[in-house]
Amino acid sequence: MPLNLNPTHFEPIVALIAGIIILIMPRFLNLVVAIYLIVIGLSGLGLFKMLHT
Repeated sequence: MPLNLNPTHFEPIVALIAGIIILIMPRFLNLVVAIYLIVIGLSGLGLFKMLHT
């Protein structure tokens, strides 16, 4: 089964990775949350869609 990634899969993958990092290294909570919010904000603005065209 091939893994087809599209922009709708991006946010859950980032959230999953951020959650795992927070569980492993709780000291980095502020950094992980800040990066997550920036990435989701850029994704919401459509920056990643513009890079593909």
